[in-house]
Amino acid sequence: MTNISRSAPVDRRPQLLAAGAATVTVGLWASAFVAIRSAGAAYSPGALALGRLLAGALVLGAVCVVRGEGLPPRGAWRGIAISGVLWFGFYMVALNWGEQQVDAGTAALVVNIGPILIALLGARLLGDAMPPRLLAGMAVSFAGAVAVGLSMSGGGGSSVLGVVLCLLAAVAYAGGVVAQKPALGRASVLQVTAYGCLVGAVVCLPFTGQLVHDAAAAPLPATLDMVYLGVFPTALAFTTWAYALARTSASRMGATTYAVPALVVLMSWLFLDEVPGLLTLAGGALCLAGVAVSRSRPRRRTASAPVPDSVAGPTDAPPAGTDAAPAAGTATPLSSTGAAPESRAEQA
Repeated sequence: MTNISRSAPVDRRPQLLAAGAATVTVGLWASAFVAIRSAGAAYSPGALALGRLLAGALVLGAVCVVRGEGLPPRGAWRGIAISGVLWFGFYMVALNWGEQQVDAGTAALVVNIGPILIALLGARLLGDAMPPRLLAGMAVSFAGAVAVGLSMSGGGGSSVLGVVLCLLAAVAYAGGVVAQKPALGRASVLQVTAYGCLVGAVVCLPFTGQLVHDAAAAPLPATLDMVYLGVFPTALAFTTWAYALARTSASRMGATTYAVPALVVLMSWLFLDEVPGLLTLAGGALCLAGVAVSRSRPRRRTASAPVPDSVAGPTDAPPAGTDAAPAAGTATPLSSTGAAPESRAEQA
């Protein structure tokens, strides 16, 4: 008998779809910083957060109706409520407010503690693995975020209140992501996102008066920026984020968001004519390199099983230790698959 090796085919479509969803999320979240800078000149932090969430909840609610999505299962509501309060609600208000108190570089530095907190909380509460590549990639990306932040901190000022607000935003972001992960195992991606956004909008309802006042005086471009924030960086990007998060660990998804500072630098260059310096470009490159390392996996070894390339015929000799040869014209039976089961190497 001749032995050959067969490797089980690996379907990479789910991984590619999750990576594509994460890419859409990162790109839209990076664009949000440009839109926030424009809308933030006319809208107060709470009003901007409420307007953004109302626009997002309206779009997501319409999609839920069209798709016939019902209420999430009872077991998912805890994670939805916590992520809605912390991430959709508190995070957006705190970040908008904090960015008015500190320069953009300081805000970027403090908020980028979030992915590190996600990794720590994910390991503690969700049992996420902390492979060396993930830790190394996060360290490289955080160094890049520090470089970007330092290069952007020259002209602005910082206050203790602003730093505290950005830190609270980072904590709320991390807590919201870790709370959202279990909910995605009990409810659909659209349910988790839509109802989380709705919870965040309810949390921000006390800012209704400010929203009405600011909208009456705001120029049309600022209002359009606010609507853009609700439709794309909120409704669409949070949905693609949840899709990707449901298919990977919270720690790895958190590390992916380190690509945002690099894209913000590029978009500011293209749309705001803010020419980046060498330190900014180097920091952006480090951010992207760190994300690539954190998302990579060691080369997998696929176990193979020997399979016969022919069936024993009537002239084959009987195996050693048997009393009689097979009857003429009788073939040696195979398993139902024709081969031994193939084993797959476990993902790192």
